Amino acid sequence: MKLDQAYKEYKIYITINEGKATKTIEAYLCDINSYIEYLKSIDIINIEDIKYQHILEYINKMKEDYSLNSITRKSISIRSFHKFLAFKYDYNDPSINLTVHAATKSLPVFLSIEEVDKIMNTFTDSLEDILNHSLLEIIYACGLRVSEVCNLTLSQVDLNVGIVKIIGKGNKERIVPIPKNSISILKKYSDVVRVVYNKNKNNYFFINKKGNKIRSEYIENMLKCIVVELGLNPNITPHKLRHSYATHLLANGSDLRSIQELLGHSDIATTQIYTHVESNRMIENYKRYHPKERNK
Repeated sequence: MKLDQAYKEYKIYITINEGKATKTIEAYLCDINSYIEYLKSIDIINIEDIKYQHILEYINKMKEDYSLNSITRKSISIRSFHKFLAFKYDYNDPSINLTVHAATKSLPVFLSIEEVDKIMNTFTDSLEDILNHSLLEIIYACGLRVSEVCNLTLSQVDLNVGIVKIIGKGNKERIVPIPKNSISILKKYSDVVRVVYNKNKNNYFFINKKGNKIRSEYIENMLKCIVVELGLNPNITPHKLRHSYATHLLANGSDLRSIQELLGHSDIATTQIYTHVESNRMIENYKRYHPKERNK
């Protein structure tokens, strides 16, 4: 089979059958496209002619320009590509012995409860502030991604029952409860602000004063202005509110599996990074408060 035909077959497979997020699919296909271009540059045009040594040479060449995390992802993409071809067409899999190193993950930055309260208490009763408060409230209170908030429709939010239905990465659906103390501000937005702003009969739950869908850039810029005004860490972003949600749940006794479901992580390993955050916090508290540590 020619390389270009194999790429087309793989593209159909990963797009339809894998259930991966759009950005993940794009990254995999970009990796495979680069891989195929390299193979062509060394005069390989058929899948059957690819050897393990060719893959190894390609990976080593990539090390000159890419980080370990990027190399890891490219290796995973290549293994996925060859695994598919081996399964569907019974080709030998030249990537079977390819070692994939675990990608390093930096610990997520999160806010203290006091910092979250400081942000939420800064809003007034103006229509714009009620909207802005509601946007940050639902991100923190429900641990939502910014994109999920922007794409929320009226049918996904039930303020009477206190739940929000999320369509997350890979079109996976999850139900997230809305804390009782957060429902009041969301109802205030829905009953007071949205009815004024909804000039275009928009079906999105969050809309701006022109009646259009809220964009992620709006939320990011709005929060940036608030944290600068309050003198907080200027690197605080809406996504760090989501990290704070998970960290605070864990600190208050929630189990990791529940947090995984609430965040919409497909792999528990993604959620486990919050245990490292909590462990670091415990160590810091130990060093700060234990008498033996203080007396050094």
